[in-house]
Amino acid sequence: MPRMDIQSGFIAIAVILGVIALIVIWSGIHDIQSARRMTFFRLRRQRIAAGWRLLALAVILVILAIALPVFGEPVAYEYFPPSPTITLTPSITPIPTITLTPSITLTPSITTTPAQTATFTATTTPFLPLPVLALFQSKVTPNPQSVFSPIQFTTSGNKYPAISPATLFQNPVGHMYAIFSYDKMSPGVQWTGIWYRDGVQVHLETKPWDGATGGYGFTEWNPAAYDWLPGNYEVQIFVGEDWKTIGRFIVRGNPPPSPIATPTLATTSTPTARGTSLFTGTP
Repeated sequence: MPRMDIQSGFIAIAVILGVIALIVIWSGIHDIQSARRMTFFRLRRQRIAAGWRLLALAVILVILAIALPVFGEPVAYEYFPPSPTITLTPSITPIPTITLTPSITLTPSITTTPAQTATFTATTTPFLPLPVLALFQSKVTPNPQSVFSPIQFTTSGNKYPAISPATLFQNPVGHMYAIFSYDKMSPGVQWTGIWYRDGVQVHLETKPWDGATGGYGFTEWNPAAYDWLPGNYEVQIFVGEDWKTIGRFIVRGNPPPSPIATPTLATTSTPTARGTSLFTGTP
């Protein structure tokens, strides 16, 4: 049940006194008016005096109704000081978030600036094609907190950090390495690297993870020289079915022509007997 404070109590008392004053005023006026109809002088004077006394009482009640809230409340606070109340102030509690940061940061020692700027078009979120899923061998559940760095491309070996990484290559290209760092990998989990040229798959590497839980790795492609057709290339890395990182590069210039096998004609000679006539005659 709610408790009434001092201010509310004085207001309630003032309202009650005001109501009582109105009732007393009505009773006093009623007595004065009814006394005029009385025949006996003494009774009439008594009734009129009683009416005026009621009116005087009503005035006193009205004064009390006004004075109590104005002067009584400060006096009451001197004897009954208000106790402080606890105000609940809502506060915003920050929710900690987990920031996935690779343990190894790619810091290439040599940075090459291509003469032409490589521009790539935006693509949708990468996903694994169904035929690739059918090749999965591992049953290890991927760690959702595993992270991969951006991919760097180089033709100068699989050393880390990448040597002379670039995003624009001129034919002939040769052996291409896509190098990345990683962290929080689960041994034996299925991982996949898919190579695309202009949206068409040209190379696939998928197998159980045989590396450490953190460090660097790479996926590579070393096709025949004539298979490096010019276009926009893209490499996507997946752990299980989860896409982790992506890298793009451009190949320009025509590749060397593919060797065509030229058929050779074999010459067969028919030996003939020397000194022997091919024809025989009858003399």
